[in-house]
Amino acid sequence: MTGVFKSNNPYNTFLLLVYGLLLKLSIFTHPKVPEIRQTDGFLFRELLSQISGVGKSLPIIYPFLAFLLLFTQAITFNQMANDLRLMQKSNYLTAMSYLLITSLFAEWNELSAPLIINTLLIWVWSRMSRLHNDPNPKTSLFNIGIAIGLCSFFYFPSLAFAALIVFGLMVTRAFKMSEWVVALLGIISPYYFLLAYVFIAGKWKVDYLPSVGVTIPRFYESGWTLAAIIIIAFTSVLGIFFVQQNLRRQLVQARKSWNLIFLYLLIALFVPLINAAHSFVYWMLCAVPVAVVAAAGFLYPTKKWFPLIIHWLMVGFVIAFTYFAK
Repeated sequence: MTGVFKSNNPYNTFLLLVYGLLLKLSIFTHPKVPEIRQTDGFLFRELLSQISGVGKSLPIIYPFLAFLLLFTQAITFNQMANDLRLMQKSNYLTAMSYLLITSLFAEWNELSAPLIINTLLIWVWSRMSRLHNDPNPKTSLFNIGIAIGLCSFFYFPSLAFAALIVFGLMVTRAFKMSEWVVALLGIISPYYFLLAYVFIAGKWKVDYLPSVGVTIPRFYESGWTLAAIIIIAFTSVLGIFFVQQNLRRQLVQARKSWNLIFLYLLIALFVPLINAAHSFVYWMLCAVPVAVVAAAGFLYPTKKWFPLIIHWLMVGFVIAFTYFAK
């Protein structure tokens, strides 16, 4: 499959759909109702409340929405990676890697707050990567700030991704205080309108901001989880190795986009540490940057059998985990 997705053939979109459905078939045969966790934001709670009526009689709606988000995120992120020329040639490996990596953990296939905000964070990363030649940088920064603010309404600790704006401004643009202020106003704006609504509607007793606490994550789920973590760590290290080897051959702006990817990954690794609730679902924020790093690991090796073996070993693990894990 890695050979097929190395090309930028438009028919690969359909093949990717089939590929994703086969990997994630079990989520449709055994639909799971999402759980509301302590750190989930009020918008996610409201979303689950609105679809709970349909979900009781038709629980398959939850895996359907989850797969729809995963597939659209994979296609969108892949297109953005190609447009920004993160790799030497356009391909579908980023989308393939995203669907494969998110299949390694059962929690990453559920409808959840982190899954929803991945859509917004992919867009934020793309806009930050394009700031260097943006004709209206203040408008873009304001919109990026709003997106980060809205993310926190689904999952409050995601507010930490404001660091992506700070770093992005440092590496893509000369310092202008007005741009930094506009970005800050963008982040604050959703909270301003929320407070205005709360004041007008008189709903002060509603818990709009969930609790946050610094915790040490516990990987107590199973040996399968530990094995999946090792697989992702190995794939990430391999991908970073090939990215570093080929980085000098790329355009300056592509290098800056990769720097933002690495910062994205660091923030995503940090965010679950400020959860008041323990759940492996929050580590799903790492799936986006890991997917494009893994794609480089599938693309650059000169020996074709090497990425092929890694890919099918990962697919074999997904099948074993899905049908034999208890």
